[in-house]
Amino acid sequence: MNFELLKEAIIKRAAELGVTDYEIYYESSSKSSAETLGHEISALNSSEAGGICFRCSVDGKMGYASTQLMEITEAEELVERALENGRYTEKDDNVGIFEGSPEYVRPNVNEFKALSPEELKSVALSVQKATYGADRRVVDGTQSQVESISETVRIVNSHGLDLSNSVGINVVFAEAVVEDGGEHQNDYIIKEYGKMSDCELAKTVVEGALSKIGADSVTTGKYNIVFDAVQMRTILGVFTGAFSAKTAQAGMSRLAGKEGEKIAADFVNITDDPMRDGTPMQAYFDAEGVAAFRKDVVRDGVLVTLLHNRETASKAGCVTTGNASKVSYSSPIDVKPHTFCIEAGDYSEDELLKLADHGIYINEVKGLHAGANPVTGDFSIESAGFLIENGIKTVPVKSFTVAGNFFELLRDISALSDKVDIGFSGIGAPAVLVKNMSVAGK
Repeated sequence: MNFELLKEAIIKRAAELGVTDYEIYYESSSKSSAETLGHEISALNSSEAGGICFRCSVDGKMGYASTQLMEITEAEELVERALENGRYTEKDDNVGIFEGSPEYVRPNVNEFKALSPEELKSVALSVQKATYGADRRVVDGTQSQVESISETVRIVNSHGLDLSNSVGINVVFAEAVVEDGGEHQNDYIIKEYGKMSDCELAKTVVEGALSKIGADSVTTGKYNIVFDAVQMRTILGVFTGAFSAKTAQAGMSRLAGKEGEKIAADFVNITDDPMRDGTPMQAYFDAEGVAAFRKDVVRDGVLVTLLHNRETASKAGCVTTGNASKVSYSSPIDVKPHTFCIEAGDYSEDELLKLADHGIYINEVKGLHAGANPVTGDFSIESAGFLIENGIKTVPVKSFTVAGNFFELLRDISALSDKVDIGFSGIGAPAVLVKNMSVAGK
């Protein structure tokens, strides 16, 4: 069913029922993928999802109703259900439906072109062939996957706001399993399609797997640690909730009330930029229709602002930062960053190793979500990587645990690398050096 027809049906029914303050939130997403097993395609999948959420002000409260069924009758009933739900809602709503920002700046990106089923299969088989051919020690268990993901969000409301944003990305995943001397190791890599050739992708992932052969644990003690950029953004991702004003106002963030205070090393800067170059999924408005914009969250180690939607900003007596979010079209309004990054520093990764002198370079962490407490900031994570000796990466090490506290880690960062790695979740970081961290090994 065409969204325009559904929209008109909803607007007409709202007028008939006297609903004057409302919003229609539409979301549509699609995903296609091809997977390999051995040298053949093992799966070819395609799915579409989405729906409509209607919310409206009812006697100072907000009523929600949503549906996946794209039919005129269902669209009309959305209005009735939202009204009914609003009447029974106990929570007061102090912000209503957003009237619109003075200006919206659209991202300057090329139009997304999804890979066809034939292209998905061709790329997956090509990557798989290149991975098997990269080294004679590559064995079965090696696999490749290619995905095309796209999403469209549309917000239309009673104040005349009508916004639409469509984004998409093609992703290549490769995992290499290698065997040498009876020992098996694996590594994987995920990249946006077209950023690396198939041969480069295969060479990188196979070398990563082979580099782990012969790994042993380390002796328990204090070590200078270099987290590579991928692991640092993974750690940051677990604790992004601490920067949410909603989490802070619920008493579940150690950053509550810390605006204007030093929370990180002097040279640490954290930004949130919805239209940053290299961001996989750019957006120019948030889930309430507020214009999204770049903001400093931490500047020179000082917490500048938490991230707000309109409700949390109203409670705090400030202006929204344009970070309203919805987990899905049917979800209530929440708070989430767009592209949230620790900014780059002044050192190459090799220079970080020299600054560390002796320690451990970590390029793999496991079970971080299970081993981290987002409220207290404490974490204890199984890790793997390489010893750093005289400023150089040497032998591989594994099965050791790094323990610390995220908020202390921000203050204890000694140096940052000069390149930021941004993941598909929109979290980014450079490699970091943190001295004298606790490590539990053998």
